[in-house]
Amino acid sequence: MKKPTNNQVVDTIKTYHAKLVTPFAVLGIRTEEDWLTDIDYLPVDTNPLLPQTLLAKEVCRQLQAYLVEPNFMFDLCLHIGGTAHQQRVWQVIQAIPSGKTSSYAEIAMQLHSAPRAVGRACGANRIPIVIPCHRVISKNGGLGGFMNASDGDPLVIKRWLLRHEST
Repeated sequence: MKKPTNNQVVDTIKTYHAKLVTPFAVLGIRTEEDWLTDIDYLPVDTNPLLPQTLLAKEVCRQLQAYLVEPNFMFDLCLHIGGTAHQQRVWQVIQAIPSGKTSSYAEIAMQLHSAPRAVGRACGANRIPIVIPCHRVISKNGGLGGFMNASDGDPLVIKRWLLRHEST
C-alpha cells in the first residue's frame, strides 16, 4: 500500500469549502463565517470541489479573476492569526504590487527585523496569493524559499505565479 504524502494527509484532515483547479495546483479553500481563513496548495490530481458556501464561491470567483488578470485586486475579509511581527510582514507583502517583488532583506529593513524572521512569517502565511508572499525574493534576485521549502514543487508554484504577474 502506498504511503500518503503530507498534502494528502492534510487534505483528509481539513474540511475544505471549495477546491479550485488552477494550472499550478488545486487550491483548497477554507472559510469561517464571513472570513477567508486558509488557501492550501493541494496536488494537481486532487479532485475539485464546488464551493459549499457563498463566501467560498466569492473566493473562487476572485481567484479565477486573478488567474485571468494578474493585476486583480482582492476584496475579501481575511482571518489569519499570527504574531504581531507576522501581521506586520503580511501587511507589507500585501502592498507589493502585482508584477513587482521585494526582498526579504528590504522588508526586514523596513520593519527593523531580520530577513530570516521575514522568511518565517512568509512561511506561516495561510492565505497565499491573496497575501502574495510569492512576491518576496532573495536579496540577490533569486527565488529564495516558498512555503517553507527551498526546492521542489513549491518553487515551481512560485515561478508560475511570478511569471503570470510579469505578463
